Amino acid sequence: MLTLYGVPPTRAVRPIWLINELGLDCEFVSIFPFDEDSTRAVKAINPVGLVPYLVDGDITVSESVAIMLHLAEAHGGGRFVPSDAADRAAMNQWNFFLVTEIEQPLWRAGLHQVIYPEKERNQSEIALAYRDCRRFLEPLEAHLDGHEFLVGDKPTVADFNAAYTLDWADSEDQLDASPNCRAFVERMYARPAAPVRIAEGLAYLDAGQTAPRYRRDIERTDHQ
Repeated sequence: MLTLYGVPPTRAVRPIWLINELGLDCEFVSIFPFDEDSTRAVKAINPVGLVPYLVDGDITVSESVAIMLHLAEAHGGGRFVPSDAADRAAMNQWNFFLVTEIEQPLWRAGLHQVIYPEKERNQSEIALAYRDCRRFLEPLEAHLDGHEFLVGDKPTVADFNAAYTLDWADSEDQLDASPNCRAFVERMYARPAAPVRIAEGLAYLDAGQTAPRYRRDIERTDHQ
């Protein structure tokens, strides 16, 4: 049995999506609200103090993209990780690009919007972060012109990573000049195993609830 600690619509959505796509049995442990008690609980299982965090028997993995890669490699039966070395390299290139060049400025903006104490927030940092995000959306937008997927003709881990990351950008109104990226997000979230989108998940959190985490075509049950 797999156990995943985290809560949608945070980065836990990435491994949740792979779990859905692969049809894996998994116990989901919601870490919400984010307060001192939950922080202590997380540090008890992961010394770094971060979620999502996967326990797979004797294997423990943190960092959402690393969890995705582990799930695909250990439980995917050849799905979502290319067998060709060049395609695997391309997949990992996009994975790292997404988390360092697209996600990082979005996270920086979020820190200065809601996460840092108010006295530490800087509005100019938000503007600069969004500028940096849009700059690096340009090569991805160009790559998606005429491509259904990031690598080859089948989805890889990078596509699920990209869909979540670009949905994050879209929720921050950063895809207005990136129609290919927006169309890609719509295609990916139309998949039967797609998890909730970020805006939907945030609505649950705002209501003090844990967002459903399962695929759209089966009954959802909240895990409180």
